[in-house]
Amino acid sequence: MFSPLGPPLDVLTRTKSQPRPTHRSSKSTQLSDAPTTAARAAIALEYASLRNRSHCPLGLYVVPTTESITIWDAVLFIHQGYYADSILKFKLTFPNNYPERPPTVQFINDVFHPLISANGTFSFAPQIRAWRPNQHHVFDVLHYIKASFKRDVLDKIEEADCLNKEAYNRYHESTTSFAALATQTSSLSQSDTALYDKDQLPSKTKPSHAMHFTKLKGKTLKEERERLHLKEWD
Repeated sequence: MFSPLGPPLDVLTRTKSQPRPTHRSSKSTQLSDAPTTAARAAIALEYASLRNRSHCPLGLYVVPTTESITIWDAVLFIHQGYYADSILKFKLTFPNNYPERPPTVQFINDVFHPLISANGTFSFAPQIRAWRPNQHHVFDVLHYIKASFKRDVLDKIEEADCLNKEAYNRYHESTTSFAALATQTSSLSQSDTALYDKDQLPSKTKPSHAMHFTKLKGKTLKEERERLHLKEWD
C-alpha cells in the first residue's frame, strides 16, 4: 500500500548544495538544463495542492520520482466504462521553466485510446487549448486524464485532436470493435508483466516507472479484507 501523494514535501524540495563553477565547461551546460528555482517551487506547490480533496481525482495516485521533482509517476484505476478494471501507469514530466509551459503526459501501458499515441503520449488539447501559466494547473490535467476514459468525453473528442486516428474511427464506426480493444487494454494492464515485473527495462519509446505492485499472500489478503470490511468477489 502507498500514499496517493507520496513522501512529504520537504523531502521533495531538499537538494544538495553545489559549488559554483569558476570557468565555463560542459558542467555549466548541464546546470542550464536544470529546472529554475521558480520552476522547482511551482512544481512543489502543485504537488502540495493535490492534498486538497477536490484536486487529486479518486482512483488516481501520484508521486514524484526520487531522481527529480520534475518527473512524477502516477497510476489510474478505472472502474467503469469501456476501460473498466484497467490499471494504467503514466508519467508527468515538467519543463524546466514550468509553469510557463505545461507538463507532458506519457502512458507506460499500451492503451488503445483516441488521445494516446503509439508511444504513450497523451493529448489534453480538447480540455486545454492554450496553456495559461497560473491559470491552468496539474490537477486540471489529472482530472481530464481520468475523464477522458468516460463515454461522455469520448463522444466529444474531435478527430483533429486525436493522436490515434484508428481508435477514433473505430469508436465512431464500430463500437463493438472499439470496446473489444479497450477490454484488451484492461486485460494487458492487469498482466503480471505490467504490474509485478520490477526488472522490466524501459524501451526506446517507453520509460521506466517507479510504482510496482506485489502480490499479497492469501492470509494477508484475508486479513486486509476483514480489516477493511470488504466482501469476497464472486
